Amino acid sequence: MTEAADKKRILLHSCCGPCSSAVIERLAPDHSITVLYYDPNITDEDEYRKRLEEERRFLASYEERTGVHVDLIEGRYDPSEFFEAARGLENEPEKGRRCLECFRLRLGETARLAKELGFESFDSTLSVSSYKDYGQISAAGNEMAERYGVEYEAGNYKKKDGYHRSIELSEEYGLYRQDYCGCIFSKRDRDRRRGL
Repeated sequence: MTEAADKKRILLHSCCGPCSSAVIERLAPDHSITVLYYDPNITDEDEYRKRLEEERRFLASYEERTGVHVDLIEGRYDPSEFFEAARGLENEPEKGRRCLECFRLRLGETARLAKELGFESFDSTLSVSSYKDYGQISAAGNEMAERYGVEYEAGNYKKKDGYHRSIELSEEYGLYRQDYCGCIFSKRDRDRRRGL
């Protein structure tokens, strides 16, 4: 049996390369990881493509440095899915109900695919960010685990200084770090804070 055969197969939803860096580093010793890049909340297509390319670049560099291969699945890109989930919640603040619906959307697709493709578990890099509410992420993940019948690992990756580690790894790998989650509403709020 190879070492990879002994590892638990996990489908890891990723929001971006910087967040995935610290999470992959933490999971790699015990997991065979496939990243799912499914982010219809990134409503600007150029931004979506830029983050996807950074994810690919990070995974290639990570394998080159560590010898650990991580597969990548690009999910469908259709921002209308996000807008439908966020309908009526456009004026919610960051960490409000709109974010919960966004997590439900993305973790629902991750759980569905994990079940369909035979993964043992699923999780998300979302919880590494200090800007995201772990309770919301966990609630969405547990709901989708029950719906699709696949284990949700519920990692709280900001623990053990995970967010700081993601910043360090982003600098090490020269990764683009965005300053908003990706949706048009968080971009609007960021621009208001800047007085734009």
